[in-house]
Parts: sequence; C-alpha cells; structure tokens
Amino acid sequence: MTRSASPQRTRRDSRTPAVEVPRPRTPAPTPPEPEPEPPARPAVPWAASLAAGAAVLLAGAPVSSVVQGSAWILHAVAAVAAVVAAGLLAHRAGPVVAALAQAVAVVAVLTVSFGDGALLGFLPGPATFGRFGELLAGAGQQIDASTAPVAATPEIHFLVTAAFGLLALGVHLAAVVSVAPAAAGVPLLAVFAVPAALADQLLPWWTIVGAAAGFGLLLVAAGGMRGRLPGGAALVAVAVVLALGVGVATPFIGTAGRFAGGGSSGPAAGSIGLTPFTALRGQLDQAAPVDLFEVSGLTRPAYLRALTLQQYVPDSGWQATRPAPGIPLPGPVQQLPAVPGEFVDVEITNLSFRDYWLPLYGEVLDVTGVPGDEWLYDVGTGTGYTGRPREEDSWHQRAVLPMPTMQELRASQGIEGVGLEYLDTTGVDPRVGQIASEVVGGAGPGFDRAFAIQNWFAGPGSQFTYSLQTAPGGGDDALVEFLTVGRTGYCEQFASAMAVMLRTVGVPARVAVGFTAGSDRGDHRTITTADAHAWVEAWFPRIGWTAFDPTPLDDGRAIDPPYVQEAQAELAGNEVEPAEEAPVPEELPGEAQQPEPSSPQPQSQEPASPAPSTGLGIPLWPFGAALVVVLATLVPALVRSRDRRRRLSAVAAGGPDAAGAGWDELLAESADRGADSPPSDTVRAAARRLVREHRLDPDAQQALRDVVGAVEASWYGGTHPAPGRLDEPVRTVAAGIAAGSALSLRGRLLPRSVVQRARARAQARGGATPERERAEVVSQR
Repeated sequence: MTRSASPQRTRRDSRTPAVEVPRPRTPAPTPPEPEPEPPARPAVPWAASLAAGAAVLLAGAPVSSVVQGSAWILHAVAAVAAVVAAGLLAHRAGPVVAALAQAVAVVAVLTVSFGDGALLGFLPGPATFGRFGELLAGAGQQIDASTAPVAATPEIHFLVTAAFGLLALGVHLAAVVSVAPAAAGVPLLAVFAVPAALADQLLPWWTIVGAAAGFGLLLVAAGGMRGRLPGGAALVAVAVVLALGVGVATPFIGTAGRFAGGGSSGPAAGSIGLTPFTALRGQLDQAAPVDLFEVSGLTRPAYLRALTLQQYVPDSGWQATRPAPGIPLPGPVQQLPAVPGEFVDVEITNLSFRDYWLPLYGEVLDVTGVPGDEWLYDVGTGTGYTGRPREEDSWHQRAVLPMPTMQELRASQGIEGVGLEYLDTTGVDPRVGQIASEVVGGAGPGFDRAFAIQNWFAGPGSQFTYSLQTAPGGGDDALVEFLTVGRTGYCEQFASAMAVMLRTVGVPARVAVGFTAGSDRGDHRTITTADAHAWVEAWFPRIGWTAFDPTPLDDGRAIDPPYVQEAQAELAGNEVEPAEEAPVPEELPGEAQQPEPSSPQPQSQEPASPAPSTGLGIPLWPFGAALVVVLATLVPALVRSRDRRRRLSAVAAGGPDAAGAGWDELLAESADRGADSPPSDTVRAAARRLVREHRLDPDAQQALRDVVGAVEASWYGGTHPAPGRLDEPVRTVAAGIAAGSALSLRGRLLPRSVVQRARARAQARGGATPERERAEVVSQR
C-alpha cells in the first residue's frame, strides 16, 4: 500500500520569523519649540524723570531771594538737566549704574563751569577737586559773613550748582527709582524752606505757587495717575489754589511778613527791618515814611547804630560778618570807657521795627528791657543781635556819646587796639588808592586824612550829589565808576566809598548802618524809615570808633560832630573856640555793681569761632543733618529696588536660579504689604496664603499655579524653566498682589522684606539655628 504523500513541511529557520513583523520606525523628529520672546526691556520713565527735574527747579525758585542776580538759574538748570539726561540714558542699566551716571554728570557740569585743569574740557583733572574744595570753603565763608541776598560770586554759583545737582539726584531716586513721589516732597520742601527762612525780602507769590505745581506734577507723572488725567489735573489745581490761599493768609513767611502784592502799606503790612548790606549799585526804593522809634532821654542829635560792616567785597559792597560770641542781654556790657563824652540814659520805644539787630546809641554801658536768652551784645562791633528776627516793645540803655576834640583825634594815630582786618583792601582796584592819595595830598595821618576825604565828598565845592535815584553803570568797577563818572548816589554808596578810601591811606575804617537823629518832637525824637542811613566809623587809639558822614545831605538830617566843625572852621581860616568837653562823672549810679564783661574785647583777642552759621545766627549743621537723614531714608527703598531688578533679571534669564528668584520676589512683595510667609510653610501653603491675603483674581491665581509648578519642578525634579518661561507669570502675580493690597508710604520707604533680611543676617551672626538658616536662605534668594 502506497503511503499518501503528506504536504511538505517547510523547514523553519530560527533566524526567520514565521510572521513578518514590521520593523520599528524611527520616530519623526519633534519640531523645535518656538524661541521664547526676549523679556521686554524696562520702559524708560520719560514723564516721571522730566517731572522730577521740573519740580526741583520750581521748588528752588526762592533761591532768587537769597542770591543776587539771575545767573544762578542757568547753573541750576544745567545741573538738573544733566541729572535728568543721565538718568534717562542709564535707566535700563539699573538704579546703581544710573545713580553713578547722574553723579558723574553733576561732576562734569561742575568741571565745565568751575574746574581747573579739566581733561578734554569736562573731565576732572588732578587740580579740579582741589579747586572744588576752595570754592566750597569760599562759599561757606561768604555765607557765614554775609546776609541775604549774598553776592553772586563764583563760590556761591558753585554751591548752587552742586546743591541743585544733588537735590535732583535725590528726588530722582525717590520719585522715579523707588516709585515714591510723595517721599520726594521732603527734599523739595527743604530746598524751598531754607531760602524762605533766610530771605529778608518778601517772597514773590509765584514761588510758592510754582513749588506746589511742581510737586503736584511730580505726583501725577510718577505716581501712576497719568492714565487718570482728570484726577491728576484736579490734584495740581487743588495744590495751586491751596498754595495761593496759604500765601495770602499767612502773616509771616520767611522773615519779612506777608507775600508781596497784598496791597497794604505801613505797619499793617508787616514790620520793617533794616537790610545790612551796602551796595554801590542800585536804587533806594523808599515809600511813604513809616514811624519806627520814639526816643526819649537823648540830649543831642546822635546816630542810632544797628550794626557795623567790616568786610568789603569788590563790586558787591560791604557785608556783615558773624558777630563774636556776645555778652548776654539784658545787663551790663562794659564799664565806663576812657573816651571823653556825655553820659545819657535813653528809652527807645519800638513802633514797627523787626530785625536781627537791636539799634543802640554810642558806647553802650548796659541794656535792659529785652527778654533774657534772646539778645547778645558784641563789644567789638558795637552790635546787639539775636538769632532770629524779633520785634521788642521797648528797651532802655545807658551809654556814653563820644565827644573828642579835633586836637585829641590828631594826637591819636596808628592802629593800636584794632584788628588788621579793618585795613584790608584785598581786591580793591588800584585806582581807588590813587584817587584817595590825591584827595588827602599832604594831610597828616589819622584825623586829617579822614576829614580830607569827608570834605571831598560833602564839603563846599563838592562835585558829588545826593540822590535816591541812581542809574546802573556800565564800568568794570562800581567803586571807580562812582568816584570818577557817576558821582551821584545815596548814603550807602558814599559811606562804602569813603571807608575803602580810608583803608587805602592807612586809616582803619568800617561802615555803620542805622539811623540819623530823626525829628525833634519836644519831649522825644521820632525816627522813621526816611532816617535810615549809613556812615563811616574810623578808629583812633585810646578814643575808639569815631563817626564821619560823607553823604552830602541838605535836608537837615546831617549830623556835624564838634571835631568836624572845628576842622571846617580851621580850613576856612576862621578859628573858633574848641567845643567844650563834656565832663565825665567819676562814678555813675550803680557803676560799682557792674561786673567785668564776660567776653574780652575782640581788639585784644580773636573771638572764638562758633559753629558754622548762615550769618543770621542760624547754624548750618541742622540743614546738613536733615539732608543726611533724608538720604538715609532712601537707602532701604534703593536696596529693595535693586533686589527686584536682580530677581526679575534672573527670572527672565531662566536656568537653575529662575524659579527661586521669582518665588522670592513674590514673597517679598507680600511681605512688604505686611503678609509674611513663615519659613515652615511649603510652597503650596505659601501660595494659598498669597491668594487669601491679597485676594488674587483668577488670572493671577492661574499664573501663581504656573509659578508653583515651576518652583517644585526646579527644586525637587531638577527641571529648570527656559529663558522667558516664568517672566510673564511672575509679573502677573506681582501685579495681582499690588492690586489686592496697596503699598503704604512706610512700605515704600522701609520695605519689610529688606528689614527682615537685615534682621536675619544679624541673628545669623549671633549663632546659627535651623530657623535662622532657613530665614537667611529664603531672604537671600
């Protein structure tokens, strides 16, 4: 039987699969993710920066009341413009770099305007800062020795330029960098208040209006109200209206009374003061005379001295110097002087005089009737003074009115008993000395030279004319111009010229400012504003300061002392009997009780130098201390701004530090608003706290989820965000925190996150604990 053929089996190869399995395909490459957009560059705050500069210039407008002329305005504008420009150009480089650029810009402006040895015309060279030191010291000396308004010297212009530059820098840091425009009001108020306190003239109404408008503009531009124009405009308008109302209603602004333009005159418009500055150019603006004093007990006409001036600044005038440490009033100030004269007991009733100076007669023996701890008396200058303007009702003084004869003055020659500063002619044009030498001719030293110069001005045949109206000259030296061309002026000009001429011929001299004798009313004399006067006092050893009046008055106000009458008669060839010398009592009532003066006479000893002051008895150090305090208050805000920029830059850059930096910035924003997250909180617990404390809206909550996920992935999974990935979520959450919780002024100036970090570092120095380490790690992220 044949076996049926079976189907042939195919032999299976172990290397050949029974079923054809498709080969695995290579996965298609994943298309690359789109490159993240680079983080937006921080916007340049044009409006806020320009508003800050405008606010500084407007707040500084009252400087016009304490500095002569208008040239200082150009220096101030240049400094502020340099700060604003540098801040705008360097804004994107960060606050530290911007502040450094602004400081360099201020130095460049100072170098261009005042520096010596500048490189390329604007870079400070080796000698530049030495020159700056000289200018600053000179400005301090001028302020210390002058009263407002001070002469517009290079030293003062340097000080103004530097001050406006530093002020603009401080306001920019507060309003633009720290976004705290309200805090900028502190330095702006300081720059407005200092000139207002020192000015002896009425403040123009537009200065306070301009300052208020500038500050309102700054609040609008830098305070986030640019999008709400009606509200911002209303803020500025309200500030201006309130400023106008305060300016009109406030009785005393600065030191001189109401704002100008009130429409009133006489005593009702405010008390009257005496400006102690004799200039050689200008015009005496004299309204209807106003009664100032009533004087009883005066036996003969005499000058009522308010103060004396010893420092002459060429082409500017005579200036008051800081009084030496004085003898307290009321009380005796010196014993009976050796100078021959007449003893008087005078009562002065004040009608409407308010100033830093207490007008007194002759050689003062004692003063009563003024409040204690307010007034001092400087024996060397013959000046009663106080640290702030006052208006006393009345005061009583005992004095000796000197009455030396011509022969006694001729016998008294030399400079014994007086300082060399009373012969100082630094900077005086040599032509003045030539004119003085020609005038005195062969006259003997001392009295004869003083009389020759006085007679040249006011004697018979004088070519000089007294006038209240003088045209401004065009010469290169005001004094030479007055002596040779103008020859027309008022008392300040005549006294200024004669005092300088006396010094050039070797006679110590100073200018006295005060009042003539006034009008005789029988039982008293009345002194008005029309009696304001300046004259010359020359020094004679063993006699003292002796008055000479070179002003050619013809209205009966001139005072001719006996020694001048004798010299005039001698010159005319008509000798007269010498004036009788008034007897000096051997002992005055109460003289035995007079103590020795508590301060030595400055002629024999240089006075001690008190703390630097403004020349009005107001020390400078409080203003410097206030400036330091203001700058110190900005430091925490600047640190917070630096931290914010550093963290957001790290977030935008991506990488290992991005998530932690973004999370720390959000915790800092929350802490600044008083909502802290304890170090024991997890990331999710802290996130829930942020939502609850700041009432985050849905968009901010979603952004917070993205941030939390990125933080957990970075810290626990090692997956770090790509560049730009977290930038928008972090900013969205930060904006939500700001919208839900407003940041107070204290939070801007003293951020809580900065304080906490400083405290954590201080605790860490005292000893490390897990909690302290955690706090420091969190705060430093």
